[in-house]
Amino acid sequence: MAQKTMAQVAQAGAKKEKSFKDKSKPEDVRQSNMTAAKSVADAIRTSLGPKGMDKMIQQSNGEITISNDGATILKEMQVLHPAAKMLVELSKAQDVEAGDGTTSVVVIAGALLDQSQKLLNKGIHPTAISESFQEIAKKCVEHLEKNLAIPINLNETEEMIKVASTSLNSKIVSQYSNTLAPLAVQAVMKIKDNYQDNNVDLRDIKVVKKLGGTLEDTELINGLCLPHRFVNDVGTKKIEKAKIGLIQFCISPPKTDMDNQVVISDYAQMDRVLKEEKNYILNIVKQIKKTGCNVLFIQKSILRDALNEIALHFLTKVKIAVIKDIERDDCEFVCKALGCRPIASLDHFTAENLAVADCVEQVVGSKITKISGIQSQSAFGKTVNILLRGSNKMVIEEAERSIHDALCVIRCLVKKQALLVGGGAPEINLSLHLNELSSTVTGVKSICYRAFADALEIIPFTLAENAGLNPIQTVTELRQKHAQGEKTAGINVRKGKVTDILEENVLQPILVTISAITLAAETVRSILKIDDIVMAMR
Repeated sequence: MAQKTMAQVAQAGAKKEKSFKDKSKPEDVRQSNMTAAKSVADAIRTSLGPKGMDKMIQQSNGEITISNDGATILKEMQVLHPAAKMLVELSKAQDVEAGDGTTSVVVIAGALLDQSQKLLNKGIHPTAISESFQEIAKKCVEHLEKNLAIPINLNETEEMIKVASTSLNSKIVSQYSNTLAPLAVQAVMKIKDNYQDNNVDLRDIKVVKKLGGTLEDTELINGLCLPHRFVNDVGTKKIEKAKIGLIQFCISPPKTDMDNQVVISDYAQMDRVLKEEKNYILNIVKQIKKTGCNVLFIQKSILRDALNEIALHFLTKVKIAVIKDIERDDCEFVCKALGCRPIASLDHFTAENLAVADCVEQVVGSKITKISGIQSQSAFGKTVNILLRGSNKMVIEEAERSIHDALCVIRCLVKKQALLVGGGAPEINLSLHLNELSSTVTGVKSICYRAFADALEIIPFTLAENAGLNPIQTVTELRQKHAQGEKTAGINVRKGKVTDILEENVLQPILVTISAITLAAETVRSILKIDDIVMAMR
């Protein structure tokens, strides 16, 4: 009887152990997901702020990229864990929504995951944490809009330049912010009138990269700028009163639909074939010239002989300048800039389908062609080109990413016309506000409010740490000033102390911070609600 009892006890213990293991699996999966996601946040945390460090990314083909832009680093980083990939997608979402704050949103998400782990260790259910975090994120947005937002008038160009400069000051090209920031503001304001709902499409701004010179030589071009030059010599590099046609068909003899061979037995037959080809091409060129066209753009074709030597010869004789190999992806922008539509067949090549411009000029000593004084652009909306110059390829590519962020920041101001001060001021103020709210709620929510408040302090803490300051002392001082009502107190990384950051003109769009907090909370909520990883069959 005793032995039977012992066997029953052993069997019951085995069942209990098996049940315990099954119960612990969701906890293990959640722990694994959080660890992987936090490792991504820790990897880019050192690149936050004006004093953040840069990352060197070596690609498989040997090319090197140097950047401190969070979205760029995460896009190039090789991430395998599915939860870690969620933080990469989070950075992409922030880039689409606001264009800036791609590092901040990942750092905040990492801090929220760290606090979530502590809450889970206290026995709080993940559903309770995720629902509380969603509610707290909404409270943060309300506080930012009601108490911290600084309204801005879009006619105040100086204020907008300060915002663009703040974005550029955290980049590698920060020393050129005085040159690039005004260009970003001018570019966005020129295309703003294209849209009634203030949702500016940055595809109307095209950055053309040109190796040579310095970033100070970067300029804004009203009209159109193409990284091409004339492929034929028409006796001049400057064509005034230009009539421009963009074609998508070949100026070459027609081809049959089937593969075939033609056997020519003597030279007379060969001459007759060549003569027919020349006459065919000559008729096309005459019809193009008849419309008054003197500048011809040809879309890049999959056919190698879209423009053969005979056609180019005839076009040169009738003084039609040719620019070929316009990329298919660029055709939409070129058409909008010129105020015309692409011409798909010779039957539609008429004078009404041509664009008219005051001047088409090839820049001496470079592969750049500028088109100015475009008369028909207003019907299609305005477009802007930024001609970006730089001493080497890596500088130009990083400058292009930086200008994109500056353009996105100004777009955020157009969408939501309000500012916040930077330097960690909004985050520390939100932290104090959430700690106050925690006393108005009870139970688990109160603990979650305090956890969210602690997580937000990661931004000023990291800014101070990356600037070489004592992070604990600096954040404590910052918290004290905000508790005394100094809402614009922030970490001045240049002076190495807490100052009135508004006087230092460190400003950012409110949309960037709202988007970062909202998206980070949603991502953390998604990770918390995962309790298993299932491998798909395909």
